Amino acid sequence: MSERLTGIEAFVAAVEAGNFAAAAVRLRLTRSAVAKSVARLEARLGTRLFQRSTRSHSLTEDGQAYYERCRRALAELDAADAAVEAGRTAPRGRLRVTAPILLGRELVAPLLLELAAAHPELVLEFMFSDSVVDLVDERFDLAVRSGPLASSSVLAARPLGRQWMGVYASPAYLAGHPSLNSVDAMIAAVEYHRFIGYARDTGPQPWQFNDADGRVITFDAPAQVSFSCNSLEANKLAALAGLGLTRLPAWLVADAIEAGTLVRVFEEPVPYGYALQAVWPQARALPPKTRVAIDLLAGRLPGRLAEASALRSEAAPAHF
Repeated sequence: MSERLTGIEAFVAAVEAGNFAAAAVRLRLTRSAVAKSVARLEARLGTRLFQRSTRSHSLTEDGQAYYERCRRALAELDAADAAVEAGRTAPRGRLRVTAPILLGRELVAPLLLELAAAHPELVLEFMFSDSVVDLVDERFDLAVRSGPLASSSVLAARPLGRQWMGVYASPAYLAGHPSLNSVDAMIAAVEYHRFIGYARDTGPQPWQFNDADGRVITFDAPAQVSFSCNSLEANKLAALAGLGLTRLPAWLVADAIEAGTLVRVFEEPVPYGYALQAVWPQARALPPKTRVAIDLLAGRLPGRLAEASALRSEAAPAHF
């Protein structure tokens, strides 16, 4: 890449990221390299593009006008790159992907393995972890994340659907305990029930629901916890064994609902779910290997999650 274009790219990244440090992360350069590229660009143009202070920088009038033109020029280059990329042969190279352990193993990996089977020159490398991985520092191409995303100037994201949650128990457990028809009924009858808790490194995780107006209700697992684990799979097994009520994603229990070994305890007026997102480091030209993986996940995962959510409602009646 020419020094001129490097300077323009560094300048635009600095404007959009907000500072040289964030631009350096986006471009995978050092902060010093970005600052020097912008300084050389300013010297070539004979004008200041930024008003600098010790803590921040802002565009000058010349800088704002130059940014608008450079942004459009880079957008045209992106379009040209994309056109060339689209005409190339099948995706190839190493694709590093990270995702939460259970979600990655059960939903993400099967889809991406189909992709690898269709494209022999594509090499998949998975790392499943329930911790948030730094995609840039650890050089991952793609992540699947559950829940709200922190604001980032260096990452891009695309929705993949929602993990809808429900309260489930075995028919045998429900036959021996008071009936429930709502979250409020569960809270009121808490002393008559046993609960299967989910715990992480930060401690027990509360159950969250939406009320009829969409406001979030938080239910802390009470003293009657019969089993607690950091594995949702183990919690499903505990529910199948009749140890109590559990809060799980609908897709995870779809097979048990269909088989009648678990029952959704009550319907929720406004379902509660966690958003799934595909997340990747921003780049002017997204490599074909990453693009086809994102497109596959965005095309297939939402339907899979919706099917599981519908199945949990239709396969067995709620316990009233």
